[in-house]
Amino acid sequence: MDRYLQTFVTVVEKCSFTRAAEELHLTQSAVSREVDTLEKRFGVKLIDRTNKFVQPTKAGEILYHQAKDILTQYEQTHRIIADLANEAAGSLSIGSGYTFGEYLLPRTIARFKASYPLITPKITIMNSKRIVQQVLQRQVDLGIVEGHLQPDDLEVRPFAKDEMTVIVPRSHHLALSHIEEVDIDDLMDETWILREPGSGTREVVDSVFTTLAAHPKSIMEFGSSQIIKESVEAGLGISMISKWVIQKELQYELLHSVRIKGHLITRDFSSIVLKSQFRWKTLDLFLNFLSAANFA
Repeated sequence: MDRYLQTFVTVVEKCSFTRAAEELHLTQSAVSREVDTLEKRFGVKLIDRTNKFVQPTKAGEILYHQAKDILTQYEQTHRIIADLANEAAGSLSIGSGYTFGEYLLPRTIARFKASYPLITPKITIMNSKRIVQQVLQRQVDLGIVEGHLQPDDLEVRPFAKDEMTVIVPRSHHLALSHIEEVDIDDLMDETWILREPGSGTREVVDSVFTTLAAHPKSIMEFGSSQIIKESVEAGLGISMISKWVIQKELQYELLHSVRIKGHLITRDFSSIVLKSQFRWKTLDLFLNFLSAANFA
């Protein structure tokens, strides 16, 4: 039955019998037969088929979400039982925030793979809000988020500190005057270039503004740290960003870093997993590896 459910899930996600067949290395007729078998077993139509599209019916949507949970539980149970006798191996799906995922995770994975070559991490980069959703829905095995959160259904483990700093272009008067500390009120007439709501970085910046009763007159929003750095460098505005993100830009004097006077702005990098009585070896190994790693 798990094979039929996997076929159905793939058809829904690919929105096509042809693409599902390619993904599963089956013939299109075999995929159709397996979906037909499910429809006969449940006694309802699960898929609407036309020449232009394939989409689940209401019953199909219910089965899709239930099937995803069943397949995930099956895979996790298989891994836990296999761990009892075997060396740690297999896939490990990780959802990571942009800062850690793009600037720290690649080297972390390289060191982890050197110790555990049979484990294959699969990385997806997304904002913190989506990571929480993906972990809760069992779409990823663990998440790495930036900032503070404590959902009831998740186990949160802070494993590293991150310092945030204001960045300005090299043509800015603060850079030209070599000023390294400034009152935040003196920056409120600037255009602030920030991450989108839902990101861990934006959560920290909004918290700083609220705590210091700061109200920028102009805000622009972009979806990645790289675009923000390029925009600040081009003179579009200023930003507040992780020091990990701007190491090369500071080294080559492409940007100038400024501290907020009287305030050290930090946040946690944390791993998040579902609270569970059982945890397979591969996941535990990576969680312990993160906790022991030195990110100073």
